[in-house]
Amino acid sequence: MSGHNKWSTIKRKKGALDSKRSKMFSKILKDITVAVKEGGTDPEGNARLRLCIANAKGVNMPKDTLTRAINKAGDKSTAALQELTFEGYAPHGIAVFVECLTDNNNRTVASVRSIFNKNGGNLGTNGSLGFLFDRKGVFQIKIGENNADELEMQLIDAGADDIEKDEEEGYFTVYTKMEDFSNMQKALEKAGIEAESAELQRIPNNTTAIPLEDAKKVLRLVNLIEDDDDVQAVYHNMEMTDELLNLEEE
Repeated sequence: MSGHNKWSTIKRKKGALDSKRSKMFSKILKDITVAVKEGGTDPEGNARLRLCIANAKGVNMPKDTLTRAINKAGDKSTAALQELTFEGYAPHGIAVFVECLTDNNNRTVASVRSIFNKNGGNLGTNGSLGFLFDRKGVFQIKIGENNADELEMQLIDAGADDIEKDEEEGYFTVYTKMEDFSNMQKALEKAGIEAESAELQRIPNNTTAIPLEDAKKVLRLVNLIEDDDDVQAVYHNMEMTDELLNLEEE
């Protein structure tokens, strides 16, 4: 599955860059707002908030920043955020799925549409591309001092659908079916295994390889969408070769 969603492949490496760290903080803070509005400020009784807190720790968000965000989200005067999704095509027929959290639908729709139109893409109707992606739980777990084989067996017993091992970085990327996401969270907590990130992601059923110069145009569109303040995640079905991943890390 590696390379299906470029964030799941290179998030750790790019997360060290200040600009990307700031964007990741912003995304998590928005997720916290939604989680608190839905289930309150107590993480013990709010599974979505517990997930946000775990992800905040995974990107080294300062504790006081996290605490302020939870308290602010609990303020009734804080604006509610709405989830929006967009489906469309980048140049050369690459499918793109966009997830947003916004307090102004008109602004978000206009901004995303403009990025598609100005960069050779086009928006489709919602539901037109959903069949190209499977929604899965994706957990990034550092092996650390754990015995890798024993840890892998624990993850399989906890319901892992697929596991990728990154020897160089010392991480497992664990995939679960969407309906098993919560069970995996609980199993990890029970086993005392702390995931550095845990997310529901849209994984393409198949990827499409295109020439490097064409792929650069697709990445430009994807990066511009990701840079929009209202965008939480962007998924695509372009095959991310090592050459493209190297470009992303520059």
